[in-house]
Amino acid sequence: MNEMLSLDAAVDRLLSAARPISDTETVSTFAAAGRVLAADQRSTLTVPPHDNSSMDGYAVRLADLDAAGCCLPVSQRIPAGHVGAPLAAGTCARIFTGAPVPPGADAIVMQESTRTTEAGVCFDEIPKAGAWIRRAGEDIREGDVVLAAGTRLRAQEVGLAASIGLADVPVVRRPRVALFSTGDELVMPGEPLPPGGIYNSNRYTLRALCETLGCEVLDLGIVPDRLDATRAALREAAANCDLILTSGGVGVGEEDHIKPALTAEGGLDSWKIAMKPGKPLAHGHVKRADGGHADFLGLPGNPVSSFVTFLLLVRPFILRRMGVADVAAQPFMVRADFDWPRPDRRREFLRVRRNADGGLELFPNQSSGVLTSTVWGSGLADIAAGQVVKRGDTVPFLSFESLLY
Repeated sequence: MNEMLSLDAAVDRLLSAARPISDTETVSTFAAAGRVLAADQRSTLTVPPHDNSSMDGYAVRLADLDAAGCCLPVSQRIPAGHVGAPLAAGTCARIFTGAPVPPGADAIVMQESTRTTEAGVCFDEIPKAGAWIRRAGEDIREGDVVLAAGTRLRAQEVGLAASIGLADVPVVRRPRVALFSTGDELVMPGEPLPPGGIYNSNRYTLRALCETLGCEVLDLGIVPDRLDATRAALREAAANCDLILTSGGVGVGEEDHIKPALTAEGGLDSWKIAMKPGKPLAHGHVKRADGGHADFLGLPGNPVSSFVTFLLLVRPFILRRMGVADVAAQPFMVRADFDWPRPDRRREFLRVRRNADGGLELFPNQSSGVLTSTVWGSGLADIAAGQVVKRGDTVPFLSFESLLY
């Protein structure tokens, strides 16, 4: 395939090919952060289960409060976790946050608005009906779907699951990703660097990105720049994993063997993306001996291109395979504190960072080999093809926090 695909078209094609993982498992809610729910979770209880106090203070009957300054004796004390008796007329109940409101009480007066005297508790204000009372079911009703299938569980979803008594939850099996790099010039950190060699940063970056998304990674290391070695690595990866992810070797040079190897072992769907950095991308599949196949994504070898392409294309693909419905990172408009007078014909993603004034600063070197830009930056400015940016314009900004989750 020789035509240049837009990024949006490439993402759509990838998502349409993303087969949801059908295998599920049950895990402790304690261990569920980052996992994707495999089924809707309904509440078997009402939250709160009863009217309760949202403040430390006094439960009262409004009929007993004639005017500010009146006093009532305390007839009972109700800590959280205890149920009080019906509130006797002409009295108040000492109550604590979370404790059930006693029958008959129709308001809570917080303790800061009271004074304790020999006559009892004196109220400096008359509350409105229902003041400081959390009503039963105002958060969750029994039978409500509180967490939908396809939800990727953050700390707050885990807490919500625990709040309705879920000790464990059904989740989608973690995606298995095979990772390897191609290139005779690549050297592992810790080894001597020969003339012409470069340290293999992509292997570390991509592995960390996959693990951040919750994948299990099978690391096959560096594959020699030979067609037979590349084909063998593809077969091994397909036998054990859902997705094969490579960096390098997806160009059209004589030493780029991914394309012919992938064609021989499965199929190739797309090749060039109209984005910068990250133009070359191989998308296809590798056949298994059992008749199934593993998906394949081949990323460019330049470190920033590989990083950005993963965030914008691989991340949504993996999330969709995990069953996540909404996989798009949401940009927001931010003021550009830079000029970009010479735009590219491709859609560009510039490494930028937020400054103290709320604007975006531009890293001075936007080369696809300058990995320091990804550490310096806080995200990407999304610049349309041919778009000139003048200082003070607003541009779409994608934070790394949104793209790395």
